[in-house]
Amino acid sequence: MPKIYTTQARYMLHGGDYNPDQWLDRPDILADDIKLMKLAHTNTFSVGIFSWSALEPEEGVYTFEWLDDMFENIHRNGGRIIMATPSGARPAWLSQKYPEVLRVNAERVKQLHGGRHNHCFTSYVYREKTRKINRLLAERYGSHPALLMWHVSNEYGGECHCHQCQHAFRDWLKKKYNNDLKSLNDAWWTPFWSHTFNDWSQIESPSPIGENAVHGLSLDWRRFVTDQTISFFQNEIVPLKEITPNIPITTNFMADTHDLIPFQGLDYSKFAKHLDVISWDAYPAWHNDWESTADLAMKVGFINDLYRSLKQQPFLLMESTPSAVNWHNFNKAKRPGMHLLSSMQMIAHGSDSILYFQWRKSRGSSEKFHGAVVGHDNCSENRVFKEVAKVGQTLDELSEVVGTTRPANVAILYDWETHWALEDAQGFGMKTKRYPQTLHEHYRAFWERDIPVDVITKEQDFSPYRLLIVPMLYLASEETIARLKAFAANGGTLVMTYISGIVNESDLTYLGGWPQDLQEMFGMEPVETDTLYPGDKNRVRYQNRSYELKDYATVLKLDTADPVGFYEDDFYVDTPAVTCHSYKQGKTYYIGARLSSQFHRDFYETLIKELSIQPAFDVKHQPGVSVQVRQDEENDYIFIMNFTEKRQPVVLESAVKDMLTGETLTGEITLEKYEARIAVKTKK
Repeated sequence: MPKIYTTQARYMLHGGDYNPDQWLDRPDILADDIKLMKLAHTNTFSVGIFSWSALEPEEGVYTFEWLDDMFENIHRNGGRIIMATPSGARPAWLSQKYPEVLRVNAERVKQLHGGRHNHCFTSYVYREKTRKINRLLAERYGSHPALLMWHVSNEYGGECHCHQCQHAFRDWLKKKYNNDLKSLNDAWWTPFWSHTFNDWSQIESPSPIGENAVHGLSLDWRRFVTDQTISFFQNEIVPLKEITPNIPITTNFMADTHDLIPFQGLDYSKFAKHLDVISWDAYPAWHNDWESTADLAMKVGFINDLYRSLKQQPFLLMESTPSAVNWHNFNKAKRPGMHLLSSMQMIAHGSDSILYFQWRKSRGSSEKFHGAVVGHDNCSENRVFKEVAKVGQTLDELSEVVGTTRPANVAILYDWETHWALEDAQGFGMKTKRYPQTLHEHYRAFWERDIPVDVITKEQDFSPYRLLIVPMLYLASEETIARLKAFAANGGTLVMTYISGIVNESDLTYLGGWPQDLQEMFGMEPVETDTLYPGDKNRVRYQNRSYELKDYATVLKLDTADPVGFYEDDFYVDTPAVTCHSYKQGKTYYIGARLSSQFHRDFYETLIKELSIQPAFDVKHQPGVSVQVRQDEENDYIFIMNFTEKRQPVVLESAVKDMLTGETLTGEITLEKYEARIAVKTKK
């Protein structure tokens, strides 16, 4: 397991978004920033995000001098710069002179200047302007020793429905369907409600997308939005790749902050292929009133493992907050100790950075109360600054962890297109489909046992894994089914659940029942899915225990599969609910009902033993403590983290060295509330 270095740095990056352009009339503030950067143990700063108006205040008039100073000052201070391209927000002159760059919403209303990310990704003018400013930045700073990497735009997202995008969408469709309108009508099932098209000009984007009855159109529109955003990104990076081919490029991905599910506006499995490094912005709502700290930590782990697995290499935490944010419903501050703990969780799951939004709080506008390293008091003595400095001191001791990996024998398959199609599906339970939340529940069984998991996508290689879990794969193309079949045939263990293999890549149902390849692989066929009301009760017997069932129960027709779980009630009482089937060199399981967390613990415990899957490091602990390991050829780096509200005993099965204190840890140790210990064990 050689190290994988994603940037030139061989140390943990610590710092974040820095906006000196907001303080150009306050040289005293800018001077303080340089001093405070040292005190906070920071070393890396993202500069230039949303700075277009400061770089080009008038068309063709450039004022780079302030940015020159920032490069020099940060470089002299021992820091590095992640240079951002400014396309995430336009200067007012550009919107005024070229109104075609403004985005049109799904109701066909042109948006006004004043927000951000409200530009048209198709606009030729906007593409030309962004490429020009990016070329100037690359020419001016590409050889500067402080330049570490390029941060292209910021949090890509949203969609435009203007006439330029309509034309681009139709061109995209013509290419996909080989200029054959009949193929498109067949794929979209357009005879439904008389939606058949007889001319390409009749096709428009969904308006609004959530009310579109033609699900194939909705699905293709989402695919187009992803491809068009990637196209815009590719346009941006042309001068960067040309002038600075050895400087890595990233852009920051996102996740929903309430349920910690992947961002749905774009298919990141496609976008990831065009990045050198994955980075993402994490803002979990710690200390909320709807779940435990440990439950939230599990979900954060899931997203980390998804974004790490996209390229099978370390990622970067591009944005986080050292305290509170300003856009949750309730913007609660991190409690003492939580910032260090949550930062160490990111490192434990594969991040090589802890970066913040933002370095210094804005004085005005919408983010003036968003958390920052430096507050309005400009002070290094407050609690937040001291906790940031402690994180920095800790990261200083973890340089040898940079570039290390997290090998896994278990993978869970997440699919953006399945998520989109399920959300459109007018069936099952409209509020209980909960596709990504269902994946969380399967992931939980391994997170609680400290077993590493890769969260992969359908295009990735399945062969490295002993166990592949495929919950609710509603949209499954024949190609995906064939790849799953090959995985099981070659000795893999495959777990699939209810509401899988229902529609093809065009969101058309499979005729003749469940696809024959799935029937052969699982030795059975799901014939009817019962959707339950929240008050409905049923249970499943599995290995002499009874488990609660909710939301969904699938009636199964068995052929060669063995029943291992049975329904206890309703018209399908005593019929199979869970099956097992030997298929060629492998084995398949089908879980026909949505079952409790305890079922997942017990079910996967059996598979873990059968497949000899072990945690990377053996530690005995109570629920709420998480042990995660990063590895290289010589060492295991062990992160022991207490996500509970009280002290926790932890028993180490072998001696390790504490990376921060140098002491040897063995036997029972105690973790305080929100405490993390980081240790190293040399391989023999």
